[in-house]
Amino acid sequence: MPNFDAIVIGTGQSGPALARRLVAAGRKVAIIERKLFGGTCVNTGCTPTKTLIASAYAAHVARRAADYGVKISGAVNVDMKAVKARKDSLVAASRNGVERSLKTLEGCTVYEGHGRFVAEKRVAVNGSDLAADHIFINVGARATIPPMPGLDRIPCLTNSSMMDIDFLPAHLIILGGSYVELDIAQIYRLFGSEVSVIELGLRLIPREDEDVSQAVADFLKEEGVDVHLDTYVEGVDKQGSSIALKIESAGKSPQVIGTHMLVAIGRRPNTDDLGLEKAGIAADSRGYIQVDDQLRTNVPGIWAIGDCNGRGAFTHTSKQILGASFLGLAGDEVIHCVLDVMYAKVPYTVIQRAMHIHPTVSELIPTMMGELKPMQ
Repeated sequence: MPNFDAIVIGTGQSGPALARRLVAAGRKVAIIERKLFGGTCVNTGCTPTKTLIASAYAAHVARRAADYGVKISGAVNVDMKAVKARKDSLVAASRNGVERSLKTLEGCTVYEGHGRFVAEKRVAVNGSDLAADHIFINVGARATIPPMPGLDRIPCLTNSSMMDIDFLPAHLIILGGSYVELDIAQIYRLFGSEVSVIELGLRLIPREDEDVSQAVADFLKEEGVDVHLDTYVEGVDKQGSSIALKIESAGKSPQVIGTHMLVAIGRRPNTDDLGLEKAGIAADSRGYIQVDDQLRTNVPGIWAIGDCNGRGAFTHTSKQILGASFLGLAGDEVIHCVLDVMYAKVPYTVIQRAMHIHPTVSELIPTMMGELKPMQ
């Protein structure tokens, strides 16, 4: 029975970085991956969606070329097969990079297969029985299809299968109005699809401040996305070659007719067949592994990191982020100006008085901070 100092189950965003830190500290590490190296972010999340966003933005700018004094003869057409091929190429480069870095990491042994607990500190994979005093569970989560009348008879897309299509849906219906759904809504609207977003709540992306949610809804409506808020889905059915969604909103029960449907209103952790009960690891009713503020499970020496603990399904929630929201182009870059100051634990006046590069979006931060007022 091979013995290790640590076992890492899963190669999502946390796993490889943790393995490298452990090896650097002189630990003997085993890391297990049953499917695609890199996890959600690399394969079906951040990397592919941001690649599609780049293509959608290029199409958007091309259509507005005349506004910049550039003339394009003929219509701007999007080759979805080429868009997907570009996305696949970039994803493969990232995935292969993660795999190669782990397989060449001295002190780290990679096992490709499904790892399951067989005892408190033992994990079986491909016929091998691995043991370690420290085990880190990083198995991620996947889309779940909620119970809904007629949904079992409709071929629906998830955030993962959405990354596999190489055609342009004529009318894409999206169930859910959070981050992933709105990314895809804007992407396919800019590609040229008709898009309808159905959200049960009173506003989009409810975790954000209300003014941010309203601004995002306004942007999408201006771009031609049909947004339905405070809307309950009563059922779905086939209508010829189309999909008919019966909804209830403001006391009325109209239909939304589309050609394809993305269901993105729930996630479930990949803990179903992990053998948690063999190790005595506690999980909640939805399968999320219960952890404390340091991601420790109820079993000493075993941690659950990433999506499988239900503490937050985005890479950046592994940082402690407080007090800033950015809405607009380059917001993902600008936020780092604030993060650096937060990590340094210095007052906001430091970034307010700093000299930022011109012309950039970041240089607007001191101006915004000049208008800060104490909370009442």
